[in-house]
Amino acid sequence: MKRPEGFDPVGRPVAPKATGPKSSESKAKPPVTLRPQQSREPKRKPPRTDDRQPAKAQRRADRAEVRRFTRHTRNRRIALGTVSGILVSLIAVVLLAVYSPLLSLRTITIDGTSRVDAKELESALSDQLGKPLALIDFDRITKELGVFPLVRSYVTETVPPDTLRIHIVERQPVGQIRRGDGFVLVDPAGVIIDTPAQRVTGLPIIEVAGDRASGRAFDSSVEVLLAMPPSLLSRVDSISARTHDDVTLVLVGVGQHVRWGSAQNSAKKAALLAALIKATNPSRKGEFDVSAPSNGIFRPA
Repeated sequence: MKRPEGFDPVGRPVAPKATGPKSSESKAKPPVTLRPQQSREPKRKPPRTDDRQPAKAQRRADRAEVRRFTRHTRNRRIALGTVSGILVSLIAVVLLAVYSPLLSLRTITIDGTSRVDAKELESALSDQLGKPLALIDFDRITKELGVFPLVRSYVTETVPPDTLRIHIVERQPVGQIRRGDGFVLVDPAGVIIDTPAQRVTGLPIIEVAGDRASGRAFDSSVEVLLAMPPSLLSRVDSISARTHDDVTLVLVGVGQHVRWGSAQNSAKKAALLAALIKATNPSRKGEFDVSAPSNGIFRPA
């Protein structure tokens, strides 16, 4: 349908177009309307409630709960790891001590000897040289030192990196026994220490049946001598016994005798004898009787 001129498509009147020459006024630019400049800052979104916060809090709580329930397991793992590390270190140290050539035996030192030749002892133990300190055969050492009768006991001390010290305790004579034209020095076990041709001063003569360093009479005599203090022992010239309960002594000087009896209560008898000797004239001959430790007496000759 053809619309009449002067109307736009929506029915509003349209100004008629000028047909004549354009005037100067018509060439003027239409006025510019200034609009307020809008800010270029980005628009801030209104805050909104984050629905993820409760989920995060729940996950944190779950992780904390898991850590709480697995704390014992973690501690056990840490303890096992620590113990394992210590065991590995100890094994490494032991292997180093056993097999390292740096800890091999190179020097053997011996002290405490007077009657035994230390050089002979070192020579007997020379087969131990070159062995690691941890592999030294101490049973072998005991066997080698047992060949020397004067060695009563010994103590070993390993001194890293390459030294073995051996402290020797020699047998000491407790008395001497006449044997033929000479004497034999014996220790409390009856082991012969020396065989001098002449009597050794300071050691009592032990007189027992058969002049044997064994038997009950010999053991009782030795027990009596060991119970005496050094000051009293030095006054004993000889000790004799036919049986284990009739021990008698002879003191140096004028030959005063002592009836001792058995070796029982020897410590008390020794103290009683010392008191009687102190109260008696040393030049007076006679016999001390201490066979009853509670009642000692001196009988003049």
